[in-house]
Amino acid sequence: HAEDELSRSSHSNPSKSLVNGIKTSPASNSPKSSLSVPMGPPVYVDLAYIPNHCSGKNTDPEFFKRVRASYYVVSGNDAANGEPSRVVLDALLEGKSQWGENLQVTLIPTHDTEVTREWYQQTHEKQQELNIMVLASSSTVVMQDESFPACKIEF
Repeated sequence: HAEDELSRSSHSNPSKSLVNGIKTSPASNSPKSSLSVPMGPPVYVDLAYIPNHCSGKNTDPEFFKRVRASYYVVSGNDAANGEPSRVVLDALLEGKSQWGENLQVTLIPTHDTEVTREWYQQTHEKQQELNIMVLASSSTVVMQDESFPACKIEF
C-alpha cells in the first residue's frame, strides 16, 4: 500500500517541474530556456534580493529586465557552489542596459568575495555608465538616527 502511494505521488505529474515558480516541461529545466512567461511591464521595487544567493542556476538577464530595483542585495558566499555567480552579476549589467532609463541602482553585497571584487574591478567603467553603485563591505547605512554596516540589512 505504501509503495502504491509513493508510486502515485512521484508519478502524479512527471512532466512538470518548477523553474522560478513557473511550470515547465523536463526539456526546459534551465532558466535560459524559452519559458512561456507572459510579457508585461517591468516591476519597480525599492529593494530586491537576488534569488538563490546570486546563483546562476535561477537568475538571468530577464530577471533584471523585469525586476527593476533601486537596491539589489547579493548574499552569496559559497564559492564551491558558484555563489555569488559572475554570470548573474554580468546579467545585471546586461539587463540594466536595456531599461531605457538611467535610474540609480545600488548593489549591496552581504559578503566580501573574490568574485564580487573581480567583477567590480573589471566592469567598473560599465557600472558607471549604467549608474550602478556597489557598496563596499565596510559601507555604513544610516536610518532613523541609527547607523549599521550595509551588509547587516535584514528583512
